[in-house]
Amino acid sequence: MFFTRWTMNPVWRSLNEMQHEVNRVFDRWGHHPFGMGEFPAINLWEDEDALHLEAELPGLQLEDLEIFVTGHNQFTLKGERKAPAVEKAMQHRQERGFGKFTRTLTLPYAVDENAVEARFENGVLKVRLPKHEAAKPRKIEIKA
Repeated sequence: MFFTRWTMNPVWRSLNEMQHEVNRVFDRWGHHPFGMGEFPAINLWEDEDALHLEAELPGLQLEDLEIFVTGHNQFTLKGERKAPAVEKAMQHRQERGFGKFTRTLTLPYAVDENAVEARFENGVLKVRLPKHEAAKPRKIEIKA
């Protein structure tokens, strides 16, 4: 009796290779157009008075960015990274993503949107989001 393994079948092998390539593409690109998880990478921390946010945005210009605070605790960063113009050249690899992006974060507490400060230096956006008075702890006097 002649036994044939399915993996030895050329058609099956081709389908297997195609599935592997499709999986590789989806693994690389994930669910985000930039293919590297959420873009831009964001760090968020707090001190006594404010939240501090840093976002890495290499290659962007100030005019490519917009930030919003809505509902006292929703921070949105929008922008667009433009693709470089490559003329008379053959591209061999593209790992950096280009295009429009939006990141919206729910902040851990309400912030004073009228006092938000933002700076953009060396491709890093730094935002200071002061705590809203209602979010700051208040010492309560205890009466005897």
